[in-house]
Amino acid sequence: MRDLLERVEAATPAGRDRGVDGLRAAAILGVVAGHWLVTALVVDSGAVRVASPLREMPQLAPVSWLFQTLAVFFLVGGMVAARSRAGSRLPYRVWLGRRMARLFRPVAAVVLVWVVIAVATLAAGVRLGTVLSLAKLVWSPLWFLLVFAVLTAATPLAARLHPAWPLAAVAVVDLVRYGLDGPAWLGWVNVVAGWLVPYSLGASWGRRGGLSGRGGKAGLPEPGGEGGLPGWWVGWALLAGGGAATAGLVVWAGYPAAMVGVPGAETSNLDPPTLAAVTFGLAQCGAALLLLAPLRRALRRPPAWAAVALTNLSAITIFLWHQTAMIAVTALGLLAGHALPGLHTAPGSPGWIAARLAWLPAFCVALAACWAAFRGYEQRPERGPSDHTQRGAATPG
Repeated sequence: MRDLLERVEAATPAGRDRGVDGLRAAAILGVVAGHWLVTALVVDSGAVRVASPLREMPQLAPVSWLFQTLAVFFLVGGMVAARSRAGSRLPYRVWLGRRMARLFRPVAAVVLVWVVIAVATLAAGVRLGTVLSLAKLVWSPLWFLLVFAVLTAATPLAARLHPAWPLAAVAVVDLVRYGLDGPAWLGWVNVVAGWLVPYSLGASWGRRGGLSGRGGKAGLPEPGGEGGLPGWWVGWALLAGGGAATAGLVVWAGYPAAMVGVPGAETSNLDPPTLAAVTFGLAQCGAALLLLAPLRRALRRPPAWAAVALTNLSAITIFLWHQTAMIAVTALGLLAGHALPGLHTAPGSPGWIAARLAWLPAFCVALAACWAAFRGYEQRPERGPSDHTQRGAATPG
């Protein structure tokens, strides 16, 4: 273990912002923990269906506020991509190709494996509805990577775009959809516009260290800096303003309190993203800025930094395989011959929550096995001309 810590420290560039990597690791792990806690695979009459404790126990909606961390991932992704592009010596086509390969090599692996699983289970007599439910659970998060890929390709433009513009677009779309009874399909504009808000926020930060178009005078902290945050007030403004706006939209405009999708709910804040999800994301971005300095200090410790660095190296692999890990544990649990609490039972009581928490270590072990088998698809070294902006101990810069 000591040798591993020393190797990670030696491979980390002196100017690497460990706080930013910490935010990205926290965002990915938040999504994983959130899915494991709010997704239940219920065995009912020989079939498996997906349920959610948020539907049966709506008072648990605040749990989704802690674990729906996608805005932080888009914030950090925009910042890292903009810094990478600004400092890259590679042509745009080559730069983008490398980033897309890093995203989609792991996707090809999970899709192929689940095609084989689907065919094999159907051939074994498993009901079509069960197979579709499980495959959808695994493949539905791929929308996130598709949106991230689109925004990555648009990084040079996003870095020059003020976040207020896509925020206004989301507000107009929601006004037309909900206030004027407009067509539901219009909401899909928000799939790009909604996540462009935190992405452009991060890209602006990464390109010039600030939110304004005047060289960082808006006060966002420089990612590589240490010490105090000169733009602490920006973080508080985003946190307070985004939080207040979200509360107002939930209380007075009728938006759902849960910031994740709930099966059977009439409206979802994520499918597609609503104005409430975007304002909530701004609050999360503010909290992320305020956490940067404490994270930088905490990650000076070699054990903490090694954990964050290794998580970042396999962030996409973890994201893609965490649902498969949960499904694998659930399937193995069926060998017990009866429904196991927290694993196969309906999520309708506090007892289910306690039981599900007890299963999380098993999910982690299964995810570790998936990581060991498939991490090579994400960590494969690039060939071709070198680019100093791509080197580091965590994810590509």
